[in-house]
Amino acid sequence: MLKLILPALTIVMATVVQAQQTQLNLQSPNGQIQVRIHATDRLTYDVVVNNNPVLVNSTLSIDIDHTQLGGNPKVKTSKQTTVDRTIESVVPQKSRQIHENYNELRVDFEGNYYVVFRAYNEGVAYRFETSLAASQVKIYSEEAGFKFAGEYQVYYPKEESFFSHNEREFVFLPTKEISKESIASLPAVIDADGIKVAIAEADVEDYPGLWLHGNSDNSLSATFPPYPLKEELKGDRDYRVTQAADYIAITKGTRTFPWRILGIAEHDADLITNHLVYLLAKPSQVKDTSWIKPGKVAWDWYNANNIYGVNFKSGINSETYKYYIDFASKYGIEYIILDEGWYKLGNLLQVVPEMNIEELVAYGKQKNVGIILWVVWKTLDDQFEPALNQFEKWGVKGIKVDFMQRDDQPVINYYHKVCSEAAKRHLLVDFHGAFRPATMTRTWPNLINTEGVRGLEQNKWSKFSNPEHNVTIPFTRMFLGPMDYTPGAMVNSGLEKNFAAVFERPMSMGTRCHQLAMYVVYESPLQMLADSPSRYLHEPEVMEFLGPVPTVWDETRVLSAKIGDYVVVARRHDNDWYIGAMTDWTPRDLDLDLSFLPAGNFKMLSYEDGMNADRIGSDYRKQSNTVSNTTRQKIHLAAGGGWAARITK
Repeated sequence: MLKLILPALTIVMATVVQAQQTQLNLQSPNGQIQVRIHATDRLTYDVVVNNNPVLVNSTLSIDIDHTQLGGNPKVKTSKQTTVDRTIESVVPQKSRQIHENYNELRVDFEGNYYVVFRAYNEGVAYRFETSLAASQVKIYSEEAGFKFAGEYQVYYPKEESFFSHNEREFVFLPTKEISKESIASLPAVIDADGIKVAIAEADVEDYPGLWLHGNSDNSLSATFPPYPLKEELKGDRDYRVTQAADYIAITKGTRTFPWRILGIAEHDADLITNHLVYLLAKPSQVKDTSWIKPGKVAWDWYNANNIYGVNFKSGINSETYKYYIDFASKYGIEYIILDEGWYKLGNLLQVVPEMNIEELVAYGKQKNVGIILWVVWKTLDDQFEPALNQFEKWGVKGIKVDFMQRDDQPVINYYHKVCSEAAKRHLLVDFHGAFRPATMTRTWPNLINTEGVRGLEQNKWSKFSNPEHNVTIPFTRMFLGPMDYTPGAMVNSGLEKNFAAVFERPMSMGTRCHQLAMYVVYESPLQMLADSPSRYLHEPEVMEFLGPVPTVWDETRVLSAKIGDYVVVARRHDNDWYIGAMTDWTPRDLDLDLSFLPAGNFKMLSYEDGMNADRIGSDYRKQSNTVSNTTRQKIHLAAGGGWAARITK
C-alpha cells in the first residue's frame, strides 16, 4: 500500500468571501508559480511563472444536464490548504520516495459545485467536484481551454481519430497552425519561450479520456470521445463505435472529476522527474501489494521467434518457450510473454495444440521464471470471469491486454475493472493498444506497464521509431507514466541509410548502445528484452549489462537533456547507479559529471559506441574504470548513438 513516510504537515485556512469577489489567487510553495482565478461572467484562470504570464484567460466549465457549471459563477466560500509530506511508491518508477508539496484552493460556488486548484512547484492542476441532488446525470461537454500568452510551439501527438493505438510522433509546430479538426492525444508539451508546459490529466474514472484540438490561434482546447451507443466488432479485436451519443458520460451527480494538469518545467530535464500525474492519481486500491514483482521479460513477437542453433522447429510451440525460459533463467530475467498465437483467436479457453500452458508454467516455476499471457481485450471482456479464473488456476503471473484503441467512458471503466479483478487473482497487467492507463499506475500498482507509445516494433514495417523520436518521448509520452517501448534490438542499422524494415527479421535504427541506454532512460517496471534469446546468448558482454539492469528505481537524476536532441539520465537502485545517454542523428560529445556519487571509489562498466558504429550499428566498446564523485569525463555518442554504464561499489 502507499505509505506516508513523514507526518503530513497541513495548514488549513478557511476564509468566507463575499459573492461579489471575482478574483482569487494561489501560488506554489516556492512562490515561483502563481494562479489567478477570475469569477466574472465565466470562470477563467491565468498562470504566471516567475512573473511572466504563460497562460491567460484560460477557460473551464462543465455542462451537466444542460446546466453549465462555471458559467456566470458565484463564489460562496473558499478555503486554502497546504500539504507537505513524503510518500513511498509501491512500484517506484522515478524514485521510491516522492516529496508532495502543494498549496490548494477549494472554491465553493452557488449551484452545488466546487473547483479545486492546486499549485505545486512542478505545475498546476484543477478539478471540478459536484454535489448534485440527482443520483445520475449526463455530462454533455467539458470545456478546458488552454490559452497561451504568446505565439508558442508545441510537441503535438496528432491523431486521425478517437480510435487509435496512441502510438504517435510528437510533431513540433506552432499552436496557431493547429486547426479545430486536428485532434491529439496526451500530453501536448508547449514550449513557452523556453518554459515547457505539459498538458495532462489524472484520476480518470467513470469518465472519458481528455483529448485536445487546436483553434488556429495561441490556444488548445479539450475534446472528448462521445459515449458509444452502438459498436461493431471486426475480426476478434477492432471494436469500433458506429453510433455515438450527444453526451460524453453518464455518471453520479455527486463525485470528483479528473484532474486537468499543467506540468511546468523551466528546464527540459525537469519534465523527466516531474511526478504530478502520479501524485494526482487516486492512491492504491490494492491492499496487499507484496506479490507485485517488477522485472524484465523475454518477449517473442518482435523477433518473430527467430530461434537458431537448436534441434527443434521454432515457433508457437512449447519447445520454443522452454528455450525462452532457459534463457531467462540463465540471466535472472523474471518473466517471459506468450504473445499472439498461444490460443485460438476468439476463445481464450482454447489453447492451440502445439502449446501446453500448465507444462510451461510448471517448467518456469522450477527455474524462477513466470509466464505472462497476451490477450485481445474484447475476447477477455466476453470471457471475463472464466478466463481470469483459468489464468489463476494455471498459475500465470500476468496478462498483456491489447487492442483497446479507445478511451471513451465504458473503456475507461474496463481498464479499472481489469486491474481490480486481476489484483484479486494476483495477476500483473500490461495494457497495450492505448496510453490512457499509464496515468492509473498509482491507483493499480499491479498495472505494471502500459504501451500507447511509438516503440521498437514500428521498425518491423517503418522508420517511425528513429533516434530523434527516441529522445523526444522521455519528455513527452513518459510524462504520463511508464511506457512499454520494448527495447533491446541486437541488429542495429547505425545511420538511417543502412536501415531496412524487415518484418520477420527486424533491426533498430541507430546504434547498439542507443538501445542499451533505453533500459535506464525509459521508465518501464516490466521491461522487455525484445530480440531473440539466441542473439542475446551470442552477446555475453551485452548481457553483463542487460542481466542485472533493474526496472524500478530508488532515485533519478537527469544529468543533461534537451528535448528532441539528447538526454543523459542517472538512476539508482539500492547502492548501484546506472547511466543512460542517447542522442538524435547528431553525433555528440557530452560532459559526464559523477558528483552525485557518494564518497569512495566505484567500478564503472561502460558501453560506448564503437569507432564504426555509424556504419555498423552493433559496433561498441566495453570498458571498466575506477570512478568517484570527482570524476569528470567526456563521452562520445555516434549519430543515433548512445552510452550506458553500471556503477558498483
